[in-house]
Amino acid sequence: MRNRIWLQAVGVAVIVSSMVAATPAEENRGYRQPPAAIQAVLDAPLTPAVSLSPGRDWLIFVQPASYPSIAELAAPMLRLAGLRIDPSRYGPHRPSRYQALTLKRLSDGQEFPLAVPAKPLLGFPLWSPDGKQFAFTNTGSDGIELWVGDPQTATVRQIPGIQLNGVMGDEIQWLPAPNAGSLLCLTVPPGRTPPPATRVPEGPVIQESYGKSAPVRTFQDLLQNPHDEALFEHYATSQLMQVDLNQNRVAPVGEPSIFYIVDPSPNGLNLLVSRIRRPYSYLLPLGAFPREVEVWNLGDQTRTTLAKLPLADQVPIEGVPTGPRGHQWMATAPATILWIEALDEGDPKNKVPYRDKVVVWPAPFSSMPREVLKVEHRYNGITWAEAPGQVFLRDYDRDRRWGRTFLLNLNDEPPAPRIVWDKSVQNRYDDPGSPLMRTLPTGRQVMWQQGRTIFLSGAGATPEGELPFLDKFDLTTLKSERLFRCGLGHYEAAVAMLPGETPNFMTRYESRTEPPNYFLRAIEAGDAVKVTERRAVTSFPDPVPQVHKIRKELVSYERSDGVKLSFTMYLPPDYEPGQRRPTLIWAYPLEFNDASTAGQVSGSPNRFTRLSGSTHLFFTLHGYVVLDGATMPVVGDPETANNTFIEQVVESARAAVDKADAMGVTDRNRVGIAGHSYGAFMTANLLAHSDLFKAGIARSGAYNRTLTPFGFQNERRTLWEAPEIYTKVSPFMYAQNIKEPLLLIHGDADNNPGTFPLQTERLYHAVRGNGGNVRYVSLPHESHGYAARESIEHTLYEMLAWFDKYVKGAE
Repeated sequence: MRNRIWLQAVGVAVIVSSMVAATPAEENRGYRQPPAAIQAVLDAPLTPAVSLSPGRDWLIFVQPASYPSIAELAAPMLRLAGLRIDPSRYGPHRPSRYQALTLKRLSDGQEFPLAVPAKPLLGFPLWSPDGKQFAFTNTGSDGIELWVGDPQTATVRQIPGIQLNGVMGDEIQWLPAPNAGSLLCLTVPPGRTPPPATRVPEGPVIQESYGKSAPVRTFQDLLQNPHDEALFEHYATSQLMQVDLNQNRVAPVGEPSIFYIVDPSPNGLNLLVSRIRRPYSYLLPLGAFPREVEVWNLGDQTRTTLAKLPLADQVPIEGVPTGPRGHQWMATAPATILWIEALDEGDPKNKVPYRDKVVVWPAPFSSMPREVLKVEHRYNGITWAEAPGQVFLRDYDRDRRWGRTFLLNLNDEPPAPRIVWDKSVQNRYDDPGSPLMRTLPTGRQVMWQQGRTIFLSGAGATPEGELPFLDKFDLTTLKSERLFRCGLGHYEAAVAMLPGETPNFMTRYESRTEPPNYFLRAIEAGDAVKVTERRAVTSFPDPVPQVHKIRKELVSYERSDGVKLSFTMYLPPDYEPGQRRPTLIWAYPLEFNDASTAGQVSGSPNRFTRLSGSTHLFFTLHGYVVLDGATMPVVGDPETANNTFIEQVVESARAAVDKADAMGVTDRNRVGIAGHSYGAFMTANLLAHSDLFKAGIARSGAYNRTLTPFGFQNERRTLWEAPEIYTKVSPFMYAQNIKEPLLLIHGDADNNPGTFPLQTERLYHAVRGNGGNVRYVSLPHESHGYAARESIEHTLYEMLAWFDKYVKGAE
């Protein structure tokens, strides 16, 4: 029986190439580094994140730490039920990595650095609903600590005697009045016994299924045997504690359990509790495990059972479980539970007049639950207004990729829904924006409102790029009015509303040469809408001024079938007009129902360029033109679009090369293609089915779709329903055609569904076996994205060296 704890020593990148012996050569051992100019950018400090208090009177600057070391990633790890656990600290294997906190008072701009613990690994601060305190975690060598801060005194302190259990996440949250000043915490149970020891197996592991359809995606890090089950229970079980900061008192709440959800009611008298129960699954992560959903009364200790949910192992592809789901508190009622139930057996293929129903049940749960309304398409979320019961409710038609938003009051019997928006979810140009929110004293989030007016912040996509906006929206007339729109040459988006007689709001401003910072604006009173000038709130410096000379431009063009395409072109700092440079195209395919939405432009050339991690944009510092986000739309009916996946991505790639060539910036004989995940899948297909590129880089991809037989990305058909399509789009099946040099990179601990490392191993074997030029770099301890500084540096080294040899140096 295998012990799931990783006991490997610090690893080095494992590199195998078909151009040398299959056994890694001595020169391929050890981590390598990219050029010094790139390392200098990696060394630059990261820009702080910002946390705004509920009263909009304080900010906390939250400084991220730099990249973890490979030694940190190599620490022991348990992979259980879809979780990755640090067994020494009862928390996630990769904890939050913030290292400094600074308070800023908005009234006078004064800043107060906070005395955080030494060698910190801080969690993001969590404000109390009244804004009088904030809490955060610190992951120390022996466990996860609880810390609280007081903005008035600009001090923080550790709460002694508390060891948090962060295995399931959400280990701290604030209670509202009448328990204001108290925290609910998931803690390591007192007197916890040692973890279960590895034992001799008592017998084989047996799974069975009889006559019931049970499609399953290719999940990873799953339970595999009874010992895994015992380890999961040991580490995921927590004792819920109420920590009263006013009385300096800690009291247990209920018995130790595996808590999936713990959520206080708005009136602070009840808890919505969802706990995981046996039997567990060896095919699905913990989100599908059986759960018991209850309401616990904090006063008389009574419990009301809302649902006993079975193992969700028979959910149709793109479907939902049968029975109650999505239990939550109504944000504007004292203690009323809302949930959703499927009316189509959870199967999107079933033809029914209504797919879901919405049900509410008020405490003390002495009456019967009340069905509020039926939803024609799949329920897709709810946003609460300030008025009791008033909401935006959304549904989604997956066949048309269409979304609707309704305004209604759940307290009305029956409610009278009014359609607010009715549009394709892929139509970026007509996106009305999203409501800006605020925190009630109960801790619940509702739309920021002034009378009948709410405020919508949107990206403002246009054919020329994004121009963010702020609208006010009347909940009576359902009409919007523009208050603010970003001007040309920069990028400024509204991020929060602030109190005031006229609308005041905070924006995040940046430009090509100015890093993101926060500003205050106001709408002046009067008949005409007039916005005041920006007033700076933050002044974060430019961490990488050497990147300023990189020039970028949003470029639009067309595919041979008339579909509009675009990319953002990055020119290296030393580029001179008229030069034709070696070029990297970086892309990721997306599916669309129609050409009109497929051709819409997203992003903006006016945003600040920050190079970090293993981003391909570092190629610009190495003399390459980079065509970033070259659109590769796959247009067609959602059921059959992949029938022409190959043809469409090839023509999209051809159009990108043609456009860059016509602009005179690209040497079309020195162009390479690269991508990550689904972009890696695209890259291998382009090398197998076209002669457009001199070389390719495919990172963390999946290449044999028969290994993801119950669908992939947005493919709805199974392998047995469309075997010819699964074969056609699998570059593994066409490995004999991949003659251009291909660099494969994969984290050996990738836990993304479908992209397990075996996919890259098998493609490497296939290309090598057919005489192709291929190199496979396996990054120890890395997941789907690469985190360790050593891994990032080595990835960049490999990518640049590969293209220098086969693209820049091509004949």
